Amino acid sequence: MSSTVESPATETGSPGRDRPPLRRERSPLLTSEDWWAVWLGLGLVALAVVLWLAGGSVKTFAPSLPKWSGWAELGAGLGQRWPSVIALFILYAAIFAVAAHFLGVRAGSFLGGFSVLFVLSIAIVVFSQWKVANQYNLEAPIVALVLGLIVGNTIHIPSWFGDALRTELYVKVGVILLGATLPFTLVVKAGPVALLQASVIAIATFLTIYFVGVKGFHLDKRFAATLAAGGSICGVSASIAVGSAVKSRKEHVSAAMSLVVVWAVIAIFALTILSKAFGLPNGVAGAWIGTSEFADAAGITAASSFGEAGVQAFTLVKVVGRDIFIGVWSLILALIAVNVWDRKDRRDGQPGSEKVRTGQVWERFPKFVIGFFVASIGLTVLIAVAGASRAAGIDALVTLPVKELRTWAFTLTFLSIGLTTRFRELSSVGWRPVATFSIGAVVNIVLGLLLSAVVLGGYWGRLGS
Repeated sequence: MSSTVESPATETGSPGRDRPPLRRERSPLLTSEDWWAVWLGLGLVALAVVLWLAGGSVKTFAPSLPKWSGWAELGAGLGQRWPSVIALFILYAAIFAVAAHFLGVRAGSFLGGFSVLFVLSIAIVVFSQWKVANQYNLEAPIVALVLGLIVGNTIHIPSWFGDALRTELYVKVGVILLGATLPFTLVVKAGPVALLQASVIAIATFLTIYFVGVKGFHLDKRFAATLAAGGSICGVSASIAVGSAVKSRKEHVSAAMSLVVVWAVIAIFALTILSKAFGLPNGVAGAWIGTSEFADAAGITAASSFGEAGVQAFTLVKVVGRDIFIGVWSLILALIAVNVWDRKDRRDGQPGSEKVRTGQVWERFPKFVIGFFVASIGLTVLIAVAGASRAAGIDALVTLPVKELRTWAFTLTFLSIGLTTRFRELSSVGWRPVATFSIGAVVNIVLGLLLSAVVLGGYWGRLGS
């Protein structure tokens, strides 16, 4: 979305009414959700570092709710932490409202919806810390998702509440905060393995969906490419980017997005249940989820059930291995569309697309990945410069509170993805796209398990140990 502002400049001696005022577009740095995720994520990391240098800690804004078994125990625990809960609400409400304003959402409407979302998040985290919930593995991500799905698919969501359900913004901020807790040395060490695994899966899944769609179900090539990108690269973002690059029809992009969202939710439950049934180590489960989930938000929801190692492995495969290539894939497919598909269209008397610009690589590149790397490098350098004697203090006053801020950002994500998922949207897609995408999803999941648990199982199993 781009906003415009009027320029007051007119020629000297010429009244402004003689001709329309000049208009200029606002910079994408202020109107892009990706860039706002960078500003907010790195801003929170910077706040943590500045407070530590000043002798304080961001843990004032990062409550860790206690485990409890009785009402008295719960009341005592919340009584000690309510100032931090209120401080976190004020901090998150303020920064996300500013971002929402520049993204075209009225601040008042956003704050009303965010307040409800935050209260629900508190209730879910409190429930997940209950001793009985722990016994049945009712973890916050799954509880939030299930509650969101039930409410979102049975109750009408008013627009003022819907304005606060910024799933992609919350998850991208969370991923950047994750970067601050993930040593860059680990990114460098595991990055090539994650990139190799993700590339094999992405290519295999893309080709499966594309050729099944075109040859098996006779879908339009551009539609098949859009479906294949959503199921192999990075979900909704890839569907939009590639759909735009190959000039896919609007309804085809919408269909691909619906399939990605619904299958991403299905994969949350399937991958979580199967990983636990197979007894996979946390790192292996995280790598499988990073390989076979279609969306960052859904993947984080599933990976959070497997501890820090699971989240780290997921992030390495999904963010480092898959998300960073969206721009490159968009450029390659745009070139194929212009030089192959459009030539056939012109022979058939149909118009072709305009010339492809190499700048599309940067335009399509997920900017929040930059924030992830900056946060990881920044904290790694800080710890190295501070020395071993101060490392424990940085961990207690910076890293651990940032992890709590990350957890709360992800909890907002879990709820939002459930509340915005509509299973009924599949009814308008048609059975052929559903079958095409589903075949690719199954291939992806099977190959992902083989690579994560068999071929590279030893590597991912050692992560975090």
